[in-house]
Amino acid sequence: MGEAVMRLRGLLLLLTGLLVTSPLAAAPKVHVVEKGHSLWSIAKRYGVTVKAIEAQNGLRSGAAIRPGQRLEIPEPGQKASPKKSDAKAEPSKSKADSGKAGSEKAESKVDWVNAKPDASTQTQKSAKDRGVNPCNTPDPGQGIYTRWDRAPSLGQMIMPERGGVTANGGFDVMFHFHGHEPVRKEWVKVMNGAVLVGVDLGIGSGPYESTFRSPDAFRRLMASVEKRVAERTGKKRVYIRKMGLSAWSAGYGAVESILRHPEFKQKVDAVVLLDGLHSANTEPMKSKQLEPFVEFARLAARRQRFMFVSHSSIIPPGYASTTETANFLIHALGGKPKAERPRGADPMGLERIASYSRGNFHVRGYRGNDKMDHCAHIGLFKDVLKVHVSRRWSSPRGYGPKAPSREPAQVTASR
Repeated sequence: MGEAVMRLRGLLLLLTGLLVTSPLAAAPKVHVVEKGHSLWSIAKRYGVTVKAIEAQNGLRSGAAIRPGQRLEIPEPGQKASPKKSDAKAEPSKSKADSGKAGSEKAESKVDWVNAKPDASTQTQKSAKDRGVNPCNTPDPGQGIYTRWDRAPSLGQMIMPERGGVTANGGFDVMFHFHGHEPVRKEWVKVMNGAVLVGVDLGIGSGPYESTFRSPDAFRRLMASVEKRVAERTGKKRVYIRKMGLSAWSAGYGAVESILRHPEFKQKVDAVVLLDGLHSANTEPMKSKQLEPFVEFARLAARRQRFMFVSHSSIIPPGYASTTETANFLIHALGGKPKAERPRGADPMGLERIASYSRGNFHVRGYRGNDKMDHCAHIGLFKDVLKVHVSRRWSSPRGYGPKAPSREPAQVTASR
């Protein structure tokens, strides 16, 4: 039990910077909700299911809970005694009410968009089961790439030791936000020319969103990368030819801010979001926050851009999960995700449960709700780069360092 609680605390810290600090105790009959609690975390604490708590307290499926709310907790395995909804009793419905009910019934047709991941997705695997710890993978080395260079105005970059630039100075670059080192391990396995820039600004999406709210920050970052490529290649003039934005976890905040600026939206060719697209739970805030991602998804669906989105089945406290935001994008394109069976080919123990593709817009959904499931999505980056980005960009080829020359030793004739 202690190990499970520590895993839960680590996950909440990773996603929100907030620990659920109330002590673990024997399951009482009543639980008082505190800030940061979710039905999922409460159910895990008492060894019951979310559905059992909802049934016991007359809550709708996926209903939000609030600090100070008192919830009755059924015993593990106990059949809940359903209560009437805690909403106030309603008077008999008028014709107007009936019309409203009809509207609500029509709206229920898209309830899957806002539905939380169901109980069957709330699974965990050990590193032994996966064959690797996704949060601490082996280092494959640098390949043809340099070590991290802190020349950019933010973060750091790696580029080929030689080459990677066209005759007239063009080069390709991926700006990645959050988790630069684990992403580097996947990048060097398959990429052979494009530049990788990694930016880490701490826990939570807020620092990423606020840093790039002004277009000047990203302009300076691009200019500093171009300057460094020019210095290393010896070319007087270089320029960014193809550009992508990728993010894991909280890094999506940077992508959101960058895509809101028209000058960058026109320049960005690819967006990759690895289990890292969140938003508010409620409209219209959700629509406002996800607006730049919807616009880019539509361009990708028309094959004018490329976009890949993955989601786990983690249910975060107080805001929409990556499952809900991915489904929001799919619904905005008039689609619906397709149920999938897990595949042995998926990396780091991931188990695919849903997918959607239209044009160059792709969504992949996976089972799992703990920290290692979250980290495992970085393992998807390699295949996305190999199958989609590298083929799309056809980056100028780069090479590793030159081997040191070996001159034959001089032989002095003996007298």
